[in-house]
Amino acid sequence: MHFRRLHLALAIALLTALPLSAQVQKPAEAWSEWETLSPENEEFTVLMPKNPTTETTTFPYHKMELSARMYLATSSAGPVLGIVSLSGIKSDPTQYTEFARFNSYVDAFKGFFPVKVRSKETLTKLTLVSSRPFHGHTGRSYKLTIGDLSGSLNAFVTRKRFYAIVSLNTKKDEALEEKFLSSFVLPERQMEPPKTGATAADVNAANQQNQVQPEGELPATPATGAEGNTDPNTAMPNTANNQPQNPGQTNQNPQNQNQPNQKKGPIAGGMLNAKAIYLPVPEVPSGEAAGVVLVQVLVDEQGNVIDARPVSGPQHLHAAAVNAARMARFNPTLLMGEPVRVSGTLSYNFGRSN
Repeated sequence: MHFRRLHLALAIALLTALPLSAQVQKPAEAWSEWETLSPENEEFTVLMPKNPTTETTTFPYHKMELSARMYLATSSAGPVLGIVSLSGIKSDPTQYTEFARFNSYVDAFKGFFPVKVRSKETLTKLTLVSSRPFHGHTGRSYKLTIGDLSGSLNAFVTRKRFYAIVSLNTKKDEALEEKFLSSFVLPERQMEPPKTGATAADVNAANQQNQVQPEGELPATPATGAEGNTDPNTAMPNTANNQPQNPGQTNQNPQNQNQPNQKKGPIAGGMLNAKAIYLPVPEVPSGEAAGVVLVQVLVDEQGNVIDARPVSGPQHLHAAAVNAARMARFNPTLLMGEPVRVSGTLSYNFGRSN
């Protein structure tokens, strides 16, 4: 009798263990073979499941047409791994800053990618985690949710293209996510050689343009009448103003002689909501979200938001408001016929439409 009971207990234990072993099977096992992907005409190298699907297309974004290439691996077990490569917004510091170009690409990605993995009606949520410069390229990390899929997005912009590296899953799988995201490689960003006759100020301005502005930090605003600031797009020297003095004339300020003209500080614009030509609605965080968040923004001469920081409102709503503020667009502000930067405030009322 004792042996029969023991055999029965062992049989029950074995039957119970079978479904448990099936439950602990990792989604990564759905892909038995991986390969190093380095597509022609791309700058990246990445480790992906073998034979990913590829797509090449174009789509409109504001008044531009962007070219898109997508490399996607999906599995019935749930995981989605993808690379989205976009081009069409030229790297031109005279037109917009590197961050403005980056933010425009992120905005275009949000309209392009979600419909590739889920239906158009699927709710998409993108939350900024941190700045992530990579080999000299501007980059950021985000948490991304598309319907029942959630995971991480790393995004980088080079002089030629924008890259979004996406790892999504129906349940958490840190090992799979790390294996894919950490395998993405870009070559080191090379400084462009200065043009013939370039001055030291030209080279210095180019170096500053490639530096990453700290998250949530605005350049200090000079006092009234003061010259100079920490903006990376510092003006080039204006040699037309460096006229020789009349003979015998005393130089009242010898320290300023032959100094290049610099941009003045931004003008105060007050509340800027009504002046925006593009004001995206912030993504509402999960859970209860109600309250008004004020975000101080700095708008450059082309109407792009180059920095933003929260100044008041519920703290759990700050990130969503700042993310939306960074993608706002304005018409250039002119002062005596010259475009100028503007410092002002955007208001986001969570709980009703902005």
